[in-house]
Amino acid sequence: MTLRRVFTVVAVALIGVLALSLLAGHLLGYPVLIGHIESGSMEPTMDEGDGFIPVPHALAGDVESGDVVVFQADAVEDGATTTHRVVDERQGGYITQGDNNPFTDQGTGDPPITDGEVKAVALTVNGEVVTIPHLGTAADTLGGVVDYFEGFLAGLFGTPQLGSEQLAILLFVLGLLALAGTFVGESARERTRSRARSLTGVIDARYVLVGCLVVLWVGATAGMVGPGGTETYGIVSTEGDSENPTIIPAGETDSFDAQLHNSGFVPTVSYLEAQSPGVDIESKTHRLAHNESVNATITFTAPEETGYYPRSMSEHRYFAILPASILDGAYGVHPWLPYLLINTVISIPVLALWIVFRGPTGQIRLRRREHHRTRGLLSRLRSN
Repeated sequence: MTLRRVFTVVAVALIGVLALSLLAGHLLGYPVLIGHIESGSMEPTMDEGDGFIPVPHALAGDVESGDVVVFQADAVEDGATTTHRVVDERQGGYITQGDNNPFTDQGTGDPPITDGEVKAVALTVNGEVVTIPHLGTAADTLGGVVDYFEGFLAGLFGTPQLGSEQLAILLFVLGLLALAGTFVGESARERTRSRARSLTGVIDARYVLVGCLVVLWVGATAGMVGPGGTETYGIVSTEGDSENPTIIPAGETDSFDAQLHNSGFVPTVSYLEAQSPGVDIESKTHRLAHNESVNATITFTAPEETGYYPRSMSEHRYFAILPASILDGAYGVHPWLPYLLINTVISIPVLALWIVFRGPTGQIRLRRREHHRTRGLLSRLRSN
């Protein structure tokens, strides 16, 4: 492999990872893989405009005092995604504060941050947050440039604006496809030079395999992750009573039914898990056939002190194509392990078809030149 090809492969991989992380962050509403600070609340640890690496909460494990976390709470910053440090742990959750702020986020009486509201933990090495200087500044500058040109083109052609963030993601993905096309084209040219000149339109079957697997994995994972996620409910601990199940007398409990529905054709399994104290789930595992709905009974316990308290519950949903014992065991190890096992299982038919139809050469020929056959025919005609 030449140095140029090595560079191309690395560039394609890096741009692909960045493009997917930007797209995932945009869809989820919080940073994935890369993030940046938009204010000076974390100085001097993280300056405004610095980038950082957010580790998803599911991978980071238990949050501890001193961790810098990315969270989204209705009672803090009007529900905007916030990056602050955990300065204390309470029974109801975490107390957070910006390193440059004189007061905690809960100093005005707002409730603590629960596990369900924590989206990621900033990566640290030897106790220090890993930062990427000026990454956010560069991203904001690029976003401004993209926004200008997008507005110019929208005005020129009379089309509505997509928005700078959506357009930046679109351009990034298009750039990835163009670079990947260059890599595939270069590889095809190298193989073409080593083969007879009579063959054109030859495609390495491995590229077809990889493309099919990527489409399959992305679609399957989206079909499982999309319907799940974390749901946050706001309960009010009061001195009175109400028919609303989220308004509960202090120290007492109330229940409601949360509906789960499988609109897909593949049967699914849903695992429900409380992400904050004061939440009890009657049945945590539900298997749903196509177009089936079930109700899960959720019970809230109001704290003794009156006030507003967020309570969270998460749902992990998987295709029910594995035996229940294997799926339960994999989920018990880590909620992401079933995704890996399921994607592996659904890849087997694709691999089998690829082995059968790739042919002995491992290449797919789109067409064959006929000039050799024509030349042979003309020679025979001349000899006659």
